[in-house]
Amino acid sequence: MALTDRDREILEFERSWWTLDAPKEGLINERFELSVTRYYQLLGELLDSPEALEQDPMVVLRLRRRRDRRRKARFEIPAQEEDGR
Repeated sequence: MALTDRDREILEFERSWWTLDAPKEGLINERFELSVTRYYQLLGELLDSPEALEQDPMVVLRLRRRRDRRRKARFEIPAQEEDGR
């Protein structure tokens, strides 16, 4: 499935939003007219897309790594709970 214009805009935004002088959440609402929740749902779907990986491999791989670290941290048992201390 080909990327839409919005998909490409989201990838571009993720590549450079941090260089802008405004909070990311506000920029998302202003630029995409989406709630932050919906934006991240779309971004998550986009990260799993082979077309997105082909379009911008650096951004997609960076965001996949970040997502994977967050998932791992969320489901990992802290060391102190493992040994009962």
